Amino acid sequence: MKRIPALKCTLLARGLVAALLTIATLAPAAGADDAVMQTTGGVSYVSGGVGTDSIDRLSALSKDFNLKLVFALNSGDYVSGVGVAISDTAGKSLLNIMSDGPWLLTKLPAGNYQIVATFAGTAVTRRATVGAANLNTVDMRWASE
Repeated sequence: MKRIPALKCTLLARGLVAALLTIATLAPAAGADDAVMQTTGGVSYVSGGVGTDSIDRLSALSKDFNLKLVFALNSGDYVSGVGVAISDTAGKSLLNIMSDGPWLLTKLPAGNYQIVATFAGTAVTRRATVGAANLNTVDMRWASE
């Protein structure tokens, strides 16, 4: 077995540490709240809204969606980790996800929908009508604890 001189090992170790520090520095900038559009069952959506940067990104994306759900306590404090189920008037489930933040933007076919949002074990139900282009905003609120 050939022995690697100590100087080469030290340089290699320093390079590895520098690379790991660079990755660690960039990781928060590419976190879970980066407003990445996803599609489930033919329904496009994006969620987030934790912090002003995320709200700005979602606001910029809102022109591409026709339904915006906002999740908050009655006190006005935003909440995240909300389970969201959207179904059409026939009861067909179109979306069943967990929101990453207090805002959820979806692109649905024009029509009428039932929205059930669940936070801390409490479900809130709303009905919404969405058009082909205009953004309809629906507030989902829970009692403050």
